[in-house]
Amino acid sequence: MREPNKTASAVREQPMQTATPDGASHSAPPSRRRTFLGYLALMGPAFVVGAWQFGPGNLTTAVQAGSRYDYTLVWVIAVSTVLMIFFTDMSVRLGIVTPTSLITSIKDHLGKWVGVLAGFGVFGITLMFSVGNAVGSGLGLSLVFGGSPVLWTVVCTAAVAFVLAFRNVYGIVEKALLAIVALMAVAFVASAVVAQPDWYRSLEGMVPTLPAGSEILIVALVGTNFSINAAFYTSYGIKENGRTRADYRDITLVDTIPGIVAPGIMTALVIMVAAAVLGQTGGEATSIGALASIFAPLAGPVGSMLFALGLSGAAFSSMIANATAGGTMLSDGLGRGARAGSPTARIFTGIILAFGLIITISFQASPVGLIVIAQSLTVLIAPLLGILILIMANKTAVMGGLRNKWWHNLFGAIGLITIIASSLRLISTLLG
Repeated sequence: MREPNKTASAVREQPMQTATPDGASHSAPPSRRRTFLGYLALMGPAFVVGAWQFGPGNLTTAVQAGSRYDYTLVWVIAVSTVLMIFFTDMSVRLGIVTPTSLITSIKDHLGKWVGVLAGFGVFGITLMFSVGNAVGSGLGLSLVFGGSPVLWTVVCTAAVAFVLAFRNVYGIVEKALLAIVALMAVAFVASAVVAQPDWYRSLEGMVPTLPAGSEILIVALVGTNFSINAAFYTSYGIKENGRTRADYRDITLVDTIPGIVAPGIMTALVIMVAAAVLGQTGGEATSIGALASIFAPLAGPVGSMLFALGLSGAAFSSMIANATAGGTMLSDGLGRGARAGSPTARIFTGIILAFGLIITISFQASPVGLIVIAQSLTVLIAPLLGILILIMANKTAVMGGLRNKWWHNLFGAIGLITIIASSLRLISTLLG
């Protein structure tokens, strides 16, 4: 089977194709073992997705989940993380096998209008995420340095625009986000150590329950942690890096699984920290700022600073990934280039950043409520993207030996049911 878009390094590592009884062509193991640095080089696309997921909206909804419902919503994060791994894996395989970008392949196999709709769908979701990122960036940096949150939102937006102005946009974004995710992991693990949550009750929270009044919050948690639009974008990172079938198994082990599990663990830790802080101080932790201030009796200014730094990192990383992804995929949908550095992609990236800034400046009265509503609205578009990923991952003409197996489709169906149910619940709640 001919492999498209091979780089010189990919050609050297390309394995032999072996036939199996089902008639499909599968890759034999690479002819040489990969070095430690070789494994590190495979890390990136899924961590970009993880950084996109783990933004201020994710933190805000997780804080509210822990402070209002104790440990009872930890299960939402666990389920969302598992489903996210399967959809990200499908996108990885699509990025490996498709000769062009994912949206262009959708146009070729399902119709041009479907690809255009997908591009606009992702763009709409990134507009919603941009609101949470803009609000959260201002809150986080004001906690660290003081001053007006709106002023810091402007500063952070300008900093992101500066980073995205470089020519090799995706490469810069990928390296920056890998470093930020690592720093955030340290900050939130340290926060959990400081807060000393009840680990036994956290395990009890893995049992699904639906506390009264938690519907919108659960939808927002699903929208941020089971982010199909972020999974959709993984294929673009795979394509930018020129990954091949020979890389697939190693990508799964060193990038896909850890890149998605890391933000899931951090989000669960935030819920547990919020629950523990509320239980130990008797205060209310209904916002990021309130939670950070409540840390003071537990660990003094160090605890508050750790959490504020984590929020700032989450805001900056998610803002970069969100704007880049939305601009790239809408540009691709309109047939104007599928790379983050294309002129059209840069224009749409700027629009996403500007939208988040404008909404943040316009609605300052209830920033936390604005974040929760914006995050929950993303589930209205996500079912379309999930259906497209599932259809494309089952097309033998596209996937060959990397076509979905029955367990991929099982978890894919569960994921679609989950996101469609969330959409219907949100619609009924907003209308009712």
